[in-house]
Amino acid sequence: MWLPIVGLLIGILLGLSTEFRVPDEYSNYLSIAVLAALDTLFGGIRAHLDKAFDEKVFLTGFFANILLAACLAFLGVHLGVDLYLAAVFAFGVRLFNNIALIRRTVIDRWIQKRKEKHS
Repeated sequence: MWLPIVGLLIGILLGLSTEFRVPDEYSNYLSIAVLAALDTLFGGIRAHLDKAFDEKVFLTGFFANILLAACLAFLGVHLGVDLYLAAVFAFGVRLFNNIALIRRTVIDRWIQKRKEKHS
């Protein structure tokens, strides 16, 4: 559980502490990479809550998702088609699905603890 959170915090701190600007021609690639990373992060949190987290699966999924998304964006640019939108849609759906499942799991555990406390 700690690996995704540490990675997110390091990324946020580095982003806030530097004056690095991404050129406009790479903005599609960066947006896809960030979305893929967030999808993997929330997938890792969900797996931890389900007691199924595996660091190898998390790390390989993280890099595979980013690589696949970047390749789709690159191919789309060379074909003249906004192919990166397919990755945005796919990762967006997975991201919201993971967030919904995390929310449900947390609420269910909270309700269960309240029931146990009052019993």
